[in-house]
Amino acid sequence: MLVVHADRAFREHVTPEGHPECPDRFDAVLAGLADCPAVARVEAATGGDVADVVRVHDPGYVGALERLARQGGGALDPDTWLSPRSFQVALQAAGTLVRATDAALTAPPGAVERRAFAVVRPPGHHARPAAAMGFCFFNNVAVAAARARAVHGLERVAIVDVDVHHGNGTQEIFWEDGAVLVASLHRARFYPGTGGADETGAGRGKGATLNVPLPGSTPPARYKDALDGVLEATLRFGPQLLLVSAGFDAYRDDPIGGLGLGPEHYAWIGERLRATADDACEGRVVAALEGGYALEALGELARAFVGGLGR
Repeated sequence: MLVVHADRAFREHVTPEGHPECPDRFDAVLAGLADCPAVARVEAATGGDVADVVRVHDPGYVGALERLARQGGGALDPDTWLSPRSFQVALQAAGTLVRATDAALTAPPGAVERRAFAVVRPPGHHARPAAAMGFCFFNNVAVAAARARAVHGLERVAIVDVDVHHGNGTQEIFWEDGAVLVASLHRARFYPGTGGADETGAGRGKGATLNVPLPGSTPPARYKDALDGVLEATLRFGPQLLLVSAGFDAYRDDPIGGLGLGPEHYAWIGERLRATADDACEGRVVAALEGGYALEALGELARAFVGGLGR
């Protein structure tokens, strides 16, 4: 079983009408997790701390976001909109990953707190060190990874990204940091245009970035093989914590994604991630909601994933 972290405040990040990253996503996921047997309990999310965020983001960028929100917000790019409450909500999303990570790293063996799913928005994996991008302001999993190292003294953290879009922000943040493995399966030649197999890191981080771009026509069996390869590399890395960017836009009918996956495949993804965490880091795994825009299916996809991760 696992703990779900969620809060109605995540509905307060408002996007323009018709925008795919809308508050209804939060409602759809929570509805799908209602009475899910893998969920031990749902905990209210907490506020965040700028001190955690600036470990991976430029302080000037963080301050500029806060000022813009106070002025009423606005468009940061054609896709990414800041509403008056967005700064505080994004800070709370990052803080929720921090809380879940703290709990996973301090809970005794076998405790349900060692596994968590954070139902947060805005998402985070496109957020760069000094720029918002692709619906994202703060890179939630990166903030959690940096917290795990700085506060808990971890030497190795792994981030596995299963969103259909490459997590370019996460990759950029840890590009030269060999203590964090950043592994991504994503659709090739797709937004944001990064994530080639030849992108493997630099300096001390050389070899700690692993990208597996897949054609849009990839069958689920091939996706499974690719994920198994990523998780084998994760085991070799030997992480003390596994963080997951859990996007559900590889779903076959996602309106802005799609990679042929269905609920049964997300259940399998959750199971494989859980098994990897059990083998590598004493069951410590924290997943964060990233993409997924097919509202009619999002709850079922999240329920399948959580059922596998918390089984």
